[in-house]
Parts: sequence; structure tokens; C-alpha cells
Amino acid sequence: MTVPTKAMGRRWNSVEAREARLAWMLISPTALITLGLVIFPAIFSVWVSFHDVGLHNLNDVFRAPFVGLDNYRKVFEDFAFKFQGMQSWGAAVTSIVYSFASTILTIIVGLIAALLLNRPFRARGLTRAIFLFPYVAPIVSIAFVWRWILDPRPSGVVNDILMRLNLIDLPQAYLATRGLALVLVIIFEAWRYFPFAMLMILARLQAVDNNMYEAADVDGANTWQKFINITIPELRYVLGAIFLLRLLWTFNKFDDIFLLTGGGFGTKVLPVLTYEFSFRLYDFGRGSATAMILLIIVIIFMGIYVSTVMKGTGK
Repeated sequence: MTVPTKAMGRRWNSVEAREARLAWMLISPTALITLGLVIFPAIFSVWVSFHDVGLHNLNDVFRAPFVGLDNYRKVFEDFAFKFQGMQSWGAAVTSIVYSFASTILTIIVGLIAALLLNRPFRARGLTRAIFLFPYVAPIVSIAFVWRWILDPRPSGVVNDILMRLNLIDLPQAYLATRGLALVLVIIFEAWRYFPFAMLMILARLQAVDNNMYEAADVDGANTWQKFINITIPELRYVLGAIFLLRLLWTFNKFDDIFLLTGGGFGTKVLPVLTYEFSFRLYDFGRGSATAMILLIIVIIFMGIYVSTVMKGTGK
């Protein structure tokens, strides 16, 4: 055996080499799952967006004809996507309004809840657990409860209460009224996800030094002044992180709106439009193009956020 061969054999049998092989063996199942369920579908979606893929050629999808940007042109020209005035915002504008409004409302409600739960009172632990219910409960059950509450028939909870109080004469279809349906979906989104913001804000509030509040009391500051000059500056990083995470998650949200309204009555957002192109029209190329447009918009928002908000808070 030559000297180089012996050296290679020693390196192969060394402790470092055996540990490296063991590490690759341990991470290979996760790597394969990630490759098969995340990386490959993402790359394949990009490929599909440039090809004519439908039910007619699913049995030979990799030979689908290349159409370039034709799928993207069809999406931009579709009446369900583009802005057509105040009566029809289109999925793109609706997604932006829905995402920003529900994210801001989620943070506001979460901040108020965190401030209330940060104060000592009896059964505070139980109250915190109750506040977590909207976030941990299954989305399907919650959505159907809300649909029952807002049911357009007289048996709906809201209609029954308002009719008993003589505030309305006939039952109203709240989730089938354009404009109001979007407002209700935004409120539902804020109600469901405010516990996430509450937990993060509450954790940061409990780490704030009480000496700063005591010093402010000595200087004669009132509650509002302490909130503006102490609490908000201490929470700025947490609020920025919550805003970014919730905005990205909400922008990609599909199940909440689909279960409540099915995307109708002015609540059609880009994820719902992607579903309709792909699984109702069976135009998978156009559905993938819509998903890519959604991805580009999210990347733009992330770039704006990182270059402005994060840069400003990092000073």
C-alpha cells in the first residue's frame, strides 16, 4: 500500500471523518424530506408558471409547451386580479388592504391585551390562557362558529339579537355584503391572531426595568407620557418583528378567507385567486404565475421593511 493510500485510509477512519459521516447520515432524512416537499415544489412552481399546464397534459407535464410570460399576462389582464375602481379592487389591491389592515389591527389588539395582562390581578394566569383560545383552536371550528354568528338567516346570532332589540327589521347577510365582508374578515383575522402579538409583547414588557417608570413618576409623568416615552421605545424591536411576521403570514393566508366567504363579495385575495385558477379552472400555469406574483410582492415588502424600518430601529 502506497503512502498516499495509507494517509487517505487514516483520514477516512479518523474520529473527525466518522463524526462527519454520522452527521450526514442523521441529517439526510430531513434533507431529503425538505428537498422533496419544499425545494423541489418551489422550483417546479416557477417552471410551471412559464408553461401551459392543465388537465389535458398532466400525464406528460414535463413536455408541456413553453409559453414564456403568457401566463403572467393572462393573470394581469384577468378582471379578478386588476383594479377596476372602488366597486372592484381586484385580488392584488384587496390582498394589500387585507394584509396591512389586519396586521395593524392585530398588533393594536395584542398590545392592549398585553398591557392589561401585565398588571397583577386575581386569576391572571387563567385569563391569559383564555386569551390564547382563538390562536390555538382549530381554524375550521372557529370559522364555522363565526359563520353561525353571522348567519344571514334569522337564526344567526347577530341577526337574532338585533331583531330582538328592534334595530333591524329583516335579517342581514353580513358576509355577503361587499365592503362589510372584507371588514369582518379583517376583524376575524385580528381576533384570531392577536394572542401571538400579545405573547411576544407581554414577554418584552416583563423585561422592562421598573426603575424607569419609577423615575418617570418622580418627574411627574402621567400614564400616557410613560407609555409614549418608555413603553413604546422598549417595544419597538418586538413590534417591528411582529409586523413583519404577521404581514408575511397574512399575505399568504388562504384558509381564513376561504372558510368564511369563499373569496366572494370583495374578499378575493391572491391565495384564493391562485386556488381558483389551479383547482377550479385547472389552469395550473396561470395559478403558478399568480403564486409567483404573490412571492414578488412579498419580497418587495420585505425589502422595503428591511431598508426602512429595520434600518431605522437599528440606529
